[in-house]
Amino acid sequence: MARVITVSVVDDDRMLLDGLRAWLGGVPELRLVATAATVGELLGAPDAQRPYGFGATGYAPPDIVLLDLLLRDGSAPADNIRRLLRTGSRVLMISTVPDRSRIIEAVRAGADGYLTKDHDLPTLVAAIKDLASGQGSLSTELAFACAYDDSPARPRLSPRERQILLDYASGLTLKSAARRAGITVHTAKDYLDRVKAKYQQAGRPTYTKLDLARRVREDSLDAG
Repeated sequence: MARVITVSVVDDDRMLLDGLRAWLGGVPELRLVATAATVGELLGAPDAQRPYGFGATGYAPPDIVLLDLLLRDGSAPADNIRRLLRTGSRVLMISTVPDRSRIIEAVRAGADGYLTKDHDLPTLVAAIKDLASGQGSLSTELAFACAYDDSPARPRLSPRERQILLDYASGLTLKSAARRAGITVHTAKDYLDRVKAKYQQAGRPTYTKLDLARRVREDSLDAG
């Protein structure tokens, strides 16, 4: 029997919340466990709606949180994302507009995906399932924003540096990554050191394999 994915929604648009309740209620693999107008409400305020008796004695983080990019309480999107990530949930941003700079900012803060609100239910469900399975959610908006991200925080990597980074960060040993690229281990290490140096210069220190994997995800380097 397939595991049910728990989902919460943070959005201050009541009509959208009603629509999501109706939408997600018809998907057997998903269970909507809470809705709230702010992250603070979701994490602890009594007026967050918990239709399934969610967290009566404390906050029980869902698998996925759908988070509106801009909330009327004026909270910073990056702060909201980080608060939710600290609970252990994965975060899928939803917004009315595909603002490139805001998408990049959200990804930098750790958001796992980004969708505009004009997508249909199958697209939303597919994105939620991707995140729950440990994958990223690569929407058209996210792919476009990352492809044209020319901010100083995103280093310019050569094709070979990118190849070694992707192979190594995906789980290959450096020796295997070198063999796949047709170069020596020493040369592969040089490329990897250059990648780390470029991220250091961009103000995003990257030391470990886990750090490298995080940069791949943040910059959607595996998107193309």
